Amino acid sequence: MRPRTLVAAGLAAVLLTGCAQSVDPIERLGKKAVQRVGSSRPARADGRSYRHWGLPAALPAPPRMPARTTARRGGLPPVVRRVETDDKVVFLTYDDGAEKDPRFVRLVRELRLPVSMFLTDSVVGPGYGHFARLQSVGASIQNHTLDHSALRGLPYAGQRAEICGQQEKVRSRFGIRPRLFRPPYGTYDRTTLRAAADCGLSAVVLWSVPPEGEARGLRAGDIVSVTSGGTTGPTLTERTTRLLREIQRRGLTVGRLEDYL
Repeated sequence: MRPRTLVAAGLAAVLLTGCAQSVDPIERLGKKAVQRVGSSRPARADGRSYRHWGLPAALPAPPRMPARTTARRGGLPPVVRRVETDDKVVFLTYDDGAEKDPRFVRLVRELRLPVSMFLTDSVVGPGYGHFARLQSVGASIQNHTLDHSALRGLPYAGQRAEICGQQEKVRSRFGIRPRLFRPPYGTYDRTTLRAAADCGLSAVVLWSVPPEGEARGLRAGDIVSVTSGGTTGPTLTERTTRLLREIQRRGLTVGRLEDYL
């Protein structure tokens, strides 16, 4: 082969390799976030970080434990409203993805909060980059359907499309497949559980403390659904900070939901 031909062939190979590796920058950011979180999670925040947010003291470190597999019954994922545990932990969960507060990313990063984000594609819209940043600082990304449709009563094909469709959307954006699913409005039926199982989800997560619920009755094992998306009133960061004060007052800490399910 002539030298000129060799050069041309080498250039073509480089171009083809570059094309193969060229992906959506948001997807690439999400994949890098997975690598960073999995390889080197930063040390827990100290009291100074908490005082910066107007909180009196750092929360106790939650127990370190391997991820658990929640038992299925009849091949269907369990429906979990609260976690049965003796650990003094509660779990902070956020739905939809409508509110993209940059200060919330900073809060999660500085306090090392293990929050769970249940995302809906039609609500997140072009804002996946915001959640890639949250994922890079330790938040987990979970499934809340493509279009936020009420699932109960829908045929299997429609429910499967909503659930599996969001599984694929999250995979393409973040390089992961969620393990947990929250049905919109908390409504579901047996068909929902069958579709969730067929889409590879291991648990259907509801809540024991609803959005804007009474947080003063917090107990160990509570799953808190933190409301988001409001255009007036306290921001997501402010609502979370208020919750953390109550969690501290009751001698609890924030656990990673995925470690218990």
